[in-house]
Amino acid sequence: MKKTTVCVAFVLCSPQAVTGSPVDCPNQDTAGTSCAISVEKLLERAVQHAELIYRVSEESKLLFDEMLISYGMNLHIPKGTMCAPKMVPVPMSKSEIQQISDKWILHSLLILAQFWIDPLVEVQASLENYENAPSALLTRSKWISTKLMSLEQGIMVLIRQILGEGSLTLEGPEETSDRFVSSNILQTVRRDYSVIYCFRKDAHKMQTFLKLLKCRQIDKENCSLF
Repeated sequence: MKKTTVCVAFVLCSPQAVTGSPVDCPNQDTAGTSCAISVEKLLERAVQHAELIYRVSEESKLLFDEMLISYGMNLHIPKGTMCAPKMVPVPMSKSEIQQISDKWILHSLLILAQFWIDPLVEVQASLENYENAPSALLTRSKWISTKLMSLEQGIMVLIRQILGEGSLTLEGPEETSDRFVSSNILQTVRRDYSVIYCFRKDAHKMQTFLKLLKCRQIDKENCSLF
């Protein structure tokens, strides 16, 4: 736990980590589309982003737990019912991993990233209205929202470079943040906690998929989720 905290503190305090993006182009005009990054470099950056997002989401969940304890609150949320049904199933065997395509991986990554952007932005705004919310939780919430948007951009560039596809219309779940609408304080806290708790799981899934894709594109052998 101590090592994780130190690492996350470095991530949050490092200007390069806070402002960086998988598609950043040093010494180039990023306003246009002329920025050229190799697939290998882009995958490395995307994996790093996903790893850090997952790590900070773990920290956010722990900080939220501590805040609830300080408030004397117990949400009584059964763990098996907190999150919505899986949007993107995780392959459970080596044979299933071999059958999924890079296109499936990339489109699944984009679905996950786009699904969570709005709920995380809403949680960020909601936490600012909490009484005595830990500054560390507020900082991490804002950081995750910003970095997830950057990761989404990186995934879209990967889709163009690897698959040769332009803009995409994905048929993901229609429900977004409406699922988290609440009408009183307790429901607001429950909603915010659910978003952080459930996003943490999908952040780990994105990290895993990106590592598998990187292995397939660069190492090209012995690629597995296990």
